Amino acid sequence: MPSLATAAASRVPRRQPARASFSSSSSSLPSHALATSSRLAPSTESSFPPTLVHRAPRPSLVAARAASPDAVTGVRSPSSGGQMLVFVPPHPLIKHWVSVLRNEQTPCSIFKSAMAELGRLLIYEASRDWLPTITGEIQTPVAVSSVEFIDPREPVMVVPILRAGLALAENASSILPATKTYHLGLRRDEETLQPSIYLNNLPDNIPEGTRVLVVDPMLATGGTIVAAIDLLVERGATSKLIKVVSAVAAPPALQKLSNKFPGLHVYTGTIDSEVDERGFIVPGLGDAGDRSFAT
Repeated sequence: MPSLATAAASRVPRRQPARASFSSSSSSLPSHALATSSRLAPSTESSFPPTLVHRAPRPSLVAARAASPDAVTGVRSPSSGGQMLVFVPPHPLIKHWVSVLRNEQTPCSIFKSAMAELGRLLIYEASRDWLPTITGEIQTPVAVSSVEFIDPREPVMVVPILRAGLALAENASSILPATKTYHLGLRRDEETLQPSIYLNNLPDNIPEGTRVLVVDPMLATGGTIVAAIDLLVERGATSKLIKVVSAVAAPPALQKLSNKFPGLHVYTGTIDSEVDERGFIVPGLGDAGDRSFAT
């Protein structure tokens, strides 16, 4: 039986190689193909600032603030002087699973599995240099060894945005040794594109210092993710301890997050250049919820 990856790749139609070209008016937040440039010129269509793009292995987050080796953008918040960082980890498996998700011929079962695998990789990257640890000594079969464990007394608060976030967050508990999952359901009005809450399982009071992982596959217009983080902040979370994981992001959402939540970190599989009049990311991957659950 072919593997999931082989089955998905076999559905991609073969075509002759083509040379990509980009107009001078394209958005300064690039598509995945455009993100190989070393410096992007300011765009006339987007107010999002020009960005530095590098494809080097990522050091600690402290160094990332200065060098940003895999940060697509580090954006200054005009209100506070804080900085929001957006990371597109340059891993070939991330590129592979994003490609599987983009393909309109990918069946729902494979789409959902691909979303879960992409989530596993992005959560791994997002948790680097972020998790609280404890040290000690244990006895191995040979000798005493110094060890370091994730501190189980400080679980990460995982918040998948329903319903598509369920697929992207599916492997969170297998990646992170200590988690608590709280579901948050928001529905976007197809005409106004404004979000409304239909399920809120968040705790009334979030303890100080809690690390929060918000999982939302599509950061398009930004209404849903901003509403979700607003709720978290109202209940005690701090934007500097919140990380957002998404499959695809677009400039409108990133601009709203940057303006409102200084210190936020966003980890995404790719950044596309635009959002259409229906609120869909272009080229995107369609409706992540519909394609994950076949409804």
